[in-house]
Amino acid sequence: MKITKTIFAACAGGLLLANIARADDSALSAPVRSVYDNYLKIQAALAGDSTQDIAKDAGAIVKLVNGDAKVLPPEVAAEARDLAKATDLSSARAAFKPLSNSLIQFLADHNATNVYVHVFCPMANADWLQADRDIKNPYLGRAMSGCGEIKN
Repeated sequence: MKITKTIFAACAGGLLLANIARADDSALSAPVRSVYDNYLKIQAALAGDSTQDIAKDAGAIVKLVNGDAKVLPPEVAAEARDLAKATDLSSARAAFKPLSNSLIQFLADHNATNVYVHVFCPMANADWLQADRDIKNPYLGRAMSGCGEIKN
């Protein structure tokens, strides 16, 4: 009887992990990954105190969300559209905040929080995602590039 319970518990645990993995896979389909790839380009540009290609990358996010990546909430497209309209570094950084929050929330809602590194900057009171654990702050740029706390 004890062996049966152990086998049952192991199988149930395996099914639970398989469902979590499937949630990660479905949440990050190819079009959704493309949204995050463009987001990461924007994050890197802002961390380097640059606005180069931000309008292009934000525009790509809008097209993806309105096209193949419709699983993302429509506000992601609106936030990316606002970011694409930013005319300077300060306004780009301000527009990056709500986009970051929406994409972080999407990952949380789809049990995919371990796919990207979630960072919080107390000085900017803002969160963002990045690809690795080497903090590159998009809100404070080169002046304080390492300012932030990894949240996952």
